[in-house]
Order: sequence, then structure tokens, then C-alpha cells
Amino acid sequence: MAQNQFSKAFWVANVVELFERAAYYGVFIVITLYLSRILAFNDIQAAGIAGIFSACLYLFPTFAGALADKIGFRKSMLLAFSLLTVGYAGLAVFPTWLQSAGLAEYGKTTTFTGLPESGLRYGILPIMALIVIGGSFIKSVISGTVAKETTPENRAKGFSIFYSMVNIGAFSGKTIVEPLRVALGNEGLITLNYFSAGMTFLALIAIWFFYKSAHHSEESKSFRQIGHALIKVCGNGRLIALILIITGFWMVQSQLYATMPKYVLRLAGEGASPSWYANVNPLVVVLTVNLVTQLMRNRTALTSMITGMFIMPFSALCMSYGNLLEESVLGMHPVAFMMVIGIVFQGLAETFISPRFLEYFSLQAPKGEEGLYLGFSHLHSFFSSILGFGMSGYLLNRYCPDPLLFASHEEWAAASVHAHYIWYYFGAVALISAIALIVYGQVVKRMKMG
Repeated sequence: MAQNQFSKAFWVANVVELFERAAYYGVFIVITLYLSRILAFNDIQAAGIAGIFSACLYLFPTFAGALADKIGFRKSMLLAFSLLTVGYAGLAVFPTWLQSAGLAEYGKTTTFTGLPESGLRYGILPIMALIVIGGSFIKSVISGTVAKETTPENRAKGFSIFYSMVNIGAFSGKTIVEPLRVALGNEGLITLNYFSAGMTFLALIAIWFFYKSAHHSEESKSFRQIGHALIKVCGNGRLIALILIITGFWMVQSQLYATMPKYVLRLAGEGASPSWYANVNPLVVVLTVNLVTQLMRNRTALTSMITGMFIMPFSALCMSYGNLLEESVLGMHPVAFMMVIGIVFQGLAETFISPRFLEYFSLQAPKGEEGLYLGFSHLHSFFSSILGFGMSGYLLNRYCPDPLLFASHEEWAAASVHAHYIWYYFGAVALISAIALIVYGQVVKRMKMG
């Protein structure tokens, strides 16, 4: 392989990564809306299911990667995209089947009203499990392919292309599904799943015909070894403390998917565009990450992370302020406008934190065991998914409840007058995390001096 050339397997892997990310984010941006509006789960139930779904996608890839090392990357991706295609199609077919079988009735709002207390709607869980299993393979195998199909000379460029594909896929998926939701109403929440199934099916075809790679990991680990490594990481108090502190940041960041869609649609109306608002985050990251990295190049990783952490409370305050304004801003509903402003600051905070977290995390790992510990560096996303989505469900239910639960708009307006309080809670989480990171840095510094 020439120094600056990449193999066919490399390019195929990157293209299917784009397809997979478009499929995932097309569904995930509206997953809580789907669970509530289509299957009638309340805010707390929908947030709990979505949180566990997201959390598993961050915990399982390490285990899926061990299996992929044994059966080969090509077989792993064929299995993964088959599961994803069936899973996404299942999200569309399941509520349609309930209706055609007479087990559910849909009115103008396309809401599950026939058997709102029926356990049948929990049939969606094994369908979502297929997506989790398939997605877990993809997270480990695609990055593994990029590593194996590059050389030390072009590896940095290879991963740069990979991360570009991830962001392009995430951006395009959320953008494409928004017109579907607007044009078809809640029915679009069902139809968009066919888009995601189509994307993963195209990826499956691409792998079948074009992907040829016999690479296996030279250091394949067993499930038992990975389990022991996880126990070892969890027993390291210094790293667990760091993970839990950074969890506070990601708890707030996860509200782009947990709280924001329902919040803006309930307060700003069905004409709001939560998918496009969420896309502001990666746009800001792409536009500012190089500038911020250059700005902080002579600062420590901890200093950069603390800077980002203190931006997050301000982000939450911006999001809360929209509910206090009465007039539109630049033609946008005030809630929508201030949400976008808050997301801009979230993206900016991420540029200070994400590029430096792995660097700082590895420094806290025992000497010689950095690789083992880095394998579980994303435990913060596991915790933040469960805690962030869980907190979102309770806060939405209390301060910004579903309008369908009320007899009149006036009753709902009275119940949601303090909807902006939701962001005060998340602002407090962000502020506590920022202060905790300062304390953590001082404690670690004294430990090293001692």
C-alpha cells in the first residue's frame, strides 16, 4: 500500500459508516417522540427505554469487538448490517402490524390509543435489541478496519476521513428525516424508519460485493478477559471519579436527544425543527475545533476540559431563557431561537473537552496499562445515557408534560408555565461537574506530589 493510498476495504468501510450513522441519527433524534406518540409510552417510560438503548450502545462494543476478532471483520459486518436492517424495518412494521391486527387504533395524531396499558407495546424492546447488537459490532469493526487498513504514515489522515464520515452521516440523517416528520406528521415517525432500514441495507449490499479483508486482531481477547478488565477499571477510584465527573457534561449534552425534541415541539409548536437544531452542534464542532485546539495547544488537557465544563451551565441558561421571552427573534419562536443559541455553546464546550479527554484519561491510568483502561474510557457515555435520559423523563413529566394529557390548551399552559426549570437542573449538574473537575485536578496533583 502506497504511503498516501488507502485500500478498497478502507473506503468501503468508511462509506458504510456514513450510511450507518445516517440511519442511526435519523431514528435517534426522534426516538423519544416515536416511543411516546406512536406507542403511547409516557415521558418517563420513553426516556428510560431510550436511555438504556443508548447506554448499551456504549457498553457492548468492546464485547462485540472480541467476537468480531474471532469470526472476522467481513462476517461481523454482514451480521451487523443484517440485524440493523431488520431492526430499523421492525420499528416501522411493528406499530403497523398492531394496527392491522386490530390491536391498536390510530387517530389523527397517530398515537397508540387502542390498548395504552397493554404489554404488547413492549414488543418493541427485542426489535430495539437487534439495533443495539448490530450497532455494537459496527462501532468496533469499522474503527478496527480503519486501524488495520492504514499504515503509520497515513493513519492520522485515515482516521480524519473516518471522523468526517461519522459527522457527515450524523448531519445528513437528521436533516433528511426532518421533512418526513413535518410533511407526514406523526406518521412520519413510522415512515422514517424505512429510510434507516434502506441505508443499512445499502451498506449490507456494499459489504457483500465490495468488502474483502481477512484482518483479525493479533491480540484477540476473551469475554472473560474483557470482564476482568472492566472490573479492574471500576476498581480504580481515581478513574471512576473522573468518569463520573465527565458524566455530568455528557448528561447535559445528551439532552439534544432526550429533552430538546419534545421541549421545542410542545412549547414552540409542531413547526419547530428539532432535527435541524441538533445539527447545529456538529456544525459548530467542525467549524471551531481546530481553532480551539490551536488556542489551547500550550495549555494542559485539564485546563482545556475545565474551560469547556464552565461553558455548559451558560448553555443551559440560554436554553431556559426562551420560555421567558414573548416575541419571536429573527423570525423564530423564542424557545427555538434560544435553544439554538444554547446548542452553539454546547458545541463550543465539546471542542474544549472531547479532544483532550482521552489524553487526560490515559494519564490517570496505571503505567503500562493505558490500552486496557482506554477500552472503557467511554463509560461516561454509558452512565450519562441512563442518568441523562432518566432525569429528562421525570423533568418533562413535571414541568413540560404532554399536551394530550390535558382537556384544554389552557390547562396544559398552566401546567407547563415553569418548563424552563428543566434547564436549571441541567445547568446545576454542569456547574457541579465543573467545580468537581477543579477539585479532582487539585487532589490528583497533591497525590502525585506526595
